Amino acid sequence: MDINKRLALYPGTFDPFTYGHLDIVERALRIFDEVEVTVAVNAGKRALLSTEERCELIRQCTTHLSGVTVAAFEGLLVDYARARRAAALVRGLRQVSDFDYEFQMAFANRKLYPELETVFLMTSEEHALISSTIVRDVHRWDGDLSPFVPPAVMEALQKK
Repeated sequence: MDINKRLALYPGTFDPFTYGHLDIVERALRIFDEVEVTVAVNAGKRALLSTEERCELIRQCTTHLSGVTVAAFEGLLVDYARARRAAALVRGLRQVSDFDYEFQMAFANRKLYPELETVFLMTSEEHALISSTIVRDVHRWDGDLSPFVPPAVMEALQKK
């Protein structure tokens, strides 16, 4: 099976999708012709937003970008990447502590699917401190979400 060298998957739970995530998608499109935001279904994790809501919000937040698709997946990421014929996984790094985990995952993925590359992109400075966990905490206490998430995500969270 030939690899589609123009396709990269950007996997994550995206609960919720932040400006930091959007930054990584936009920058990955400078390298790849197509970026699929691959929303992980994690039955063991209690999500703020359903998988369907997350996918729809990401679609709304990326309408201005050509070459972005959004899909949900469940299971082993490398199996999904192989089925999609993806050339790479895109991972965003905010700080050094992110690298330890991502480094281990990249090596494990390489063992399972040697043809799949992992591309690390450093988050832009203005988004380095944004995380979905922080957004969920701000939301829990009715704080201002506008610096952290696109308007569509903010509206959806305000309805929760």
